[in-house]
Amino acid sequence: MKHILNILPMFIFFIFYKFYDIFIASGSLIISSGLLCILYWILYHEIDKINLFSFFIITFFGSLTIFFHNSQFIKWKITIVYIIFSIILLISQFLTKKTIMQRLLEKDITISNVYWRKINFFWSLFFLFCSILNVYIAFYFSEETWVAFKVFGFTFLTFFVILITGIYINCKISKEK
Repeated sequence: MKHILNILPMFIFFIFYKFYDIFIASGSLIISSGLLCILYWILYHEIDKINLFSFFIITFFGSLTIFFHNSQFIKWKITIVYIIFSIILLISQFLTKKTIMQRLLEKDITISNVYWRKINFFWSLFFLFCSILNVYIAFYFSEETWVAFKVFGFTFLTFFVILITGIYINCKISKEK
């Protein structure tokens, strides 16, 4: 349920972009992200750190986009978020006993630390790749193409990487038994 709720602001952004423009869409993204945090509080009596971080970063870049009437700010938002995620995963890779991915998933999945480190590194590279891809699409394609790719392309890529990770974990669990 949470994962479905997390992609809702993105689709609201897309719908408002299709009917209005990038500036109205940015405002709708800010509002829907804030409402998502409130909804999490009502349903779960907590707000995930990632959702709170996303809300603040969306509010910051979305507000700059609206205030300066310049779409470049909202285009950079996802790049910066992906770079931050990549760096955080890399830091956990080399400076902590347990990686971020292990901390997120170990209560449901039991595999050795070696495999967790490979998964963590894979996701760090994935986020770095997405940040580079976003810059390329944002600045070498039309705004409309960028919006569509931001919503549908990155969603598809993320689901694909989740599938690859799941298959990898399943193979390692089978191997360890």
